[in-house]
Formats: sequence, C-alpha cells, structure tokens
Amino acid sequence: MTTATAPAKGGVWKQSRTFEPAVRLLFLNQLTINLGFYMLMPYLAAHLADGLGMAAWAVGLVLGARNLSQQGMFLVGGALADRLGFKPLIVAGCALRTVGFGALAFAQSLPMLIAASLATGLAGALFNPAVRACLAAEAGEERRVEAFALFNVYYQAGILLGPLVGVALTGVSFRLTCGVAAVLFAGLTLVQLRHLPVRVSEAPREQRGQFRTVLAHRTFWLFSLAMTGSYVLSFQVYLALPLAAGGTGATTALFVVSALVALAGQLRITAWCRRRLSRERCLVLGLALMGGAFLVPAVLGHGLVGLLLCAAVLSVANAVLYPYEMDTVVALSRGRWVATHYGLYNTVCGIGITLGNLGTGALLDVTGWSAAPWLVLCGVGLVCAAAMALLARGGRLAEGAPAA
Repeated sequence: MTTATAPAKGGVWKQSRTFEPAVRLLFLNQLTINLGFYMLMPYLAAHLADGLGMAAWAVGLVLGARNLSQQGMFLVGGALADRLGFKPLIVAGCALRTVGFGALAFAQSLPMLIAASLATGLAGALFNPAVRACLAAEAGEERRVEAFALFNVYYQAGILLGPLVGVALTGVSFRLTCGVAAVLFAGLTLVQLRHLPVRVSEAPREQRGQFRTVLAHRTFWLFSLAMTGSYVLSFQVYLALPLAAGGTGATTALFVVSALVALAGQLRITAWCRRRLSRERCLVLGLALMGGAFLVPAVLGHGLVGLLLCAAVLSVANAVLYPYEMDTVVALSRGRWVATHYGLYNTVCGIGITLGNLGTGALLDVTGWSAAPWLVLCGVGLVCAAAMALLARGGRLAEGAPAA
C-alpha cells in the first residue's frame, strides 16, 4: 500500500486542521489563487472583444501569450525553486500576478495587454511547481497522498467560486474584477511572506547536473507521457463537452457538476483507494475511468444527460488520479530536484493538452457528433491505462526505483 498510516477522519476543515500551519497555508494559497484567477480570466475575452473592440486575432494573441508564458516557463520555475527555495518563488509568483492583474485593469493598447498577460502566465510558472514541491515536503512521505487530496478540494472550490464572484463583479465593471483579483493576490503575497517557512529542496548542495538528472530520467518521461492522456481527456470539459452541450446554461451545468462531484467525493474516494489499492493500481484505474467516461455520450448521444454523466465520471476519475499522480512525481524524483520534476511534468502535459485539443477539434470537424470522437477519446484513456500498467508491472513507479 502507499502509506503506512490511516487517513484522518472527518470533513475537509477537520482534516485540514490535522496538518501543520504551513500545509494549511498552502491549501489557502491554492484556494485564493484559483478564486482570483477564475473570477477574472473567463471574462477577459469578452472584455477585450466587446469592451475594447479588439479583433478576434488580437484577443487570441493576448490569451495565447498567457498560456505560452506559463507552459513554456514551468521547467524554469521549478528549477529556480529547487535552487533558491520554495518560498521565494511562491511569493514572487503571487506578487507578479498582482502586478499582472492590476495592469489588466488599465491596459488598453495591444502591447500593454500582451505584457500584462505574459506577467500573469509567468507568475503561474513561478509558483505552481514550487507550491506542489513545498506541499510534498511539508506534509511528509506518510501524508503526501492525503495532503494532495485536500489540496485538490481547495483547488476545485476556487474553480467553482471564482466565476460566480467574477460574474457579479464584472456586472459592475471589468476593472473592478481586476482590482479585486489583484487585491487578493497582494494579500496572499503578504501572508506568505510573513508565515510561509523557508524550505529549500532536499537536493544535494551541488548545483551541477540538475537538468541532466531530470531530463535523463527515462521512467519519469514515460510516466509523464502516459499521464498526458488524462489531461487531454479532462480538458474536454472545456472543449468537446461544452461544444456538444451548446448554450451558456448547459455549459455552466457541466462545470458545476464537475466541481461538486470533486468537492463532495474527493476525500471519500481517496480514503477508499488507500484502503484497497496500491498507488500504481489507482493510476491505472483513474486513467481507465477517464477513458470509460466517454462511452456515456458514445452510447447515449450528446444530449445533456449523457454529457453531465460524462463530466461526473471524469471528475471521479480525476479524484482517483490526482493525489497519486502528484505523489508519484515525488517518488520518481527520489527527493532530488522535486520542483524541477514538477516543472517538467507540467510542461509535458501542457504540450499534450495543446496537441490533444488540435486533434480533438480536427476529429470533430471530420466526424461531427457521431459516436466516433467519443470512442477515440475512450481509446486514448484505455491506451494510457495500459501504458501505466506496463510501467507499474516492472516496479519502475515504486518509491526509490532507479532513476533511469
């Protein structure tokens, strides 16, 4: 089994209180990060197009700049966290996002908007790997899985609450939304600056060989590639499912169902998995469930009921996967350059999402809403589950397994 101790009993708040203050702060960190991000970003495109009268290509350029700067700099952010410590990168990322969101409130020219968008993306690249590596270190080996399960609950709560707060603020003005988001990140920066403990990666003191060690880790590359399929599939909540649902109300229902399943089920699902399955089997099960989710619209068609069931099963699958995929990244790193491994993992999965979305879009253009695209997505999940089973079969995903 994955851990030696039983998980704490009780609800989210009660379980959160069993962790050290640093871990609880990281939970609050992620809730606030997602709250601030999702209260603003879903409405940025409309602000650019309708409020500022920008052309569609310019809107795409501004949004793409944020994604490119974040995905492209994850590895750099993780490497810096391992060299400089987790706290400086977390604080710097939140401070930079404060500046970026504040700039979006006043920027009107295309160069200024691109600069603000780049700043918000770079901020995510700085704090994202550092937060996860810091959480793994502060929680300790025996409670990593439990900590990441709770982390995902706070993560999903931010995604659920952010758009609701954002739509109310944007109804007054988009500038107000930017201002409130910037204030949230400014407050978070100050709280972390004061209360987050200084913790440097447990990597060896010498700095040489950092990238060589991580990039030469063949098993980690194979694990990352297999897990990329899960990100491609889970992203269909933003692409294929909303396109099939049509209409704002149906799309909102997809997001609400997905978030509520995660919030209500994450701790129960993780506790069940810990009692009955090894970490490796949880990874295989989660990937298989993700693929199986797309059998529902393949059989029932793209009516709302089938799409909602698909979103719910995807959320259950993600609840199975997330704590164990985060735990496996730490296990495969063997305590060396943990944040750098998280940075590389995020980069690989980000590239996979982009390629997967292009492929899914092309498939939908060719086949329409027949069963074919859903069956292909199902096949992706099953292939990734089989690949993960092969990796686990040789014991290469076990803690302390050889790096290459």
